[in-house]
Amino acid sequence: MPPHSFLELYVEELKDLYSAENQILKALPKMIKAATHDELREAFETHRQQTEGHVQRLEQIFGELDESPRGKKCHGMEGVLEEGAELIQDGPEPAILDAGLIAAAQHVEHYEMAGYGSVRTWAKKLGFGTQMRLLQQTLDEEKATDALLTQLAEASVNADADAEADLTDGTDGPADMPERASSQRGPKAKRARPAAPRGTSRT
Repeated sequence: MPPHSFLELYVEELKDLYSAENQILKALPKMIKAATHDELREAFETHRQQTEGHVQRLEQIFGELDESPRGKKCHGMEGVLEEGAELIQDGPEPAILDAGLIAAAQHVEHYEMAGYGSVRTWAKKLGFGTQMRLLQQTLDEEKATDALLTQLAEASVNADADAEADLTDGTDGPADMPERASSQRGPKAKRARPAAPRGTSRT
């Protein structure tokens, strides 16, 4: 049945988020196992623990509303997570996989940020002050995770993926390899000088 009131719309969106969070809880262990960058694994594990808290907050809100959190499946999150699962199944080189996992995780975060931003605003409009604060707390954690993933990507993961791609496609010769980004995962990996244009040789 479609929602017929603002309150019903609020409850429906909360159910969508509850389904999304539980799907994420099932997906994160696979992402943790697939990641090769130590700090990325730690970020995923931290967010897994946070996600458990997000589920508990939603259950608290449903208790206050005297509503069941179940009965709806978030197909949007299902599709986003399926893309990440396909990437893992495809099995690209480790550094490229890490970069792809960050992108997949940020798709998840942005989906959640949009949803939590809406219900936080609706809770305020409906006069649910406690619920608004709980939803804001979750929204803040989603934003912090997104920012951390961006930091990891820019500090090392993207450079590692770029270096690994060049080594795989053979555009760099032996003389270039010492100057490429370190294959060691971590924030201290340095960006290499640009490689020669594709299809040309060094002189």
